[in-house]
Amino acid sequence: MEKGSFVKIASLVAANITVVVVAVSLMALFLPSSFMWIGTSAITPMLGVVMFGMGLTLKPADFKPVIMHPKEIVVGELAQFLVMPSVAWLLCKVLNLPTELALGVILVGCCPGGTASNVICYLAKGDVALSVAMTGVSTLLAPLVTPALVLLLAGQSVAVDVLGMFMSIVQVVILPIALGFVVSHYFGNITRKVVPFLPMVSTLAIAIIIGIIVSHNSQNIISCSFLVAVAVILHNVLGFAFGYLAARAIGMPHNKRAAISIEVGMQNSGLATSLAATHFVMFPMATVPGAIFSVWHNFSGSIVASLFRKIKAQVPQ
Repeated sequence: MEKGSFVKIASLVAANITVVVVAVSLMALFLPSSFMWIGTSAITPMLGVVMFGMGLTLKPADFKPVIMHPKEIVVGELAQFLVMPSVAWLLCKVLNLPTELALGVILVGCCPGGTASNVICYLAKGDVALSVAMTGVSTLLAPLVTPALVLLLAGQSVAVDVLGMFMSIVQVVILPIALGFVVSHYFGNITRKVVPFLPMVSTLAIAIIIGIIVSHNSQNIISCSFLVAVAVILHNVLGFAFGYLAARAIGMPHNKRAAISIEVGMQNSGLATSLAATHFVMFPMATVPGAIFSVWHNFSGSIVASLFRKIKAQVPQ
């Protein structure tokens, strides 16, 4: 197969991430044996591959908005780490979620923005530079902020290993991104050849992670799917809404509102799943909200992107 054809296939797979994720989820749910043979221990290294790919695409210029427009970044990060954890905690209380599921929802809420948000922001014609910068900053803050928030919101219900979570995030997120950044800087010619295939690799890795989680918890997911789905959908939609309103409140133009809305609403649910599988083995159902969130936010993100594109067409800024 020619390289050009392979690149087209890679782009097609990445562009249809929602279809891929939903298909894998359904297969794992109704035919668990299709992914059951892959152990949950594979989740963490696969997430590391995704983060390494993110590092390969980052450049120093991507962090220019942090220096040029610090107010926007501060507002975005405050919304990220205040809105999503708070909404997660409130939903757990209102819906009276069992401890395991509540822990999973809170883990999702306390994680940084997900890499898929940058793609959705691009499709929404939002401020991609701001989105990328926010993802980078929230990811760098995550080793300290995420364990602290989980301890604050879930520490009364379960034992939270703050130091262990810190080390996990550094190993699974920070180190792979840093390694990818270094490789990209010193081996730019090789990296440029690989970059077109990274979205496909990330899409497949995320899909397989979800497949592993769903297959290992298929019966439990079926029994509690409605309750978790309600929590996940509300969490995601309220994140989009509050992120947009926070940006609007300080007078940001539409493209920046869209970027912050998407960044706040779309979490790194893969990281939440990895942390749940690694540090809360006594609560296997804690991995489920992250898996369902991964499926849902790609679907809702595509809808939000379409909505924001229409708003921009009506009120160009």
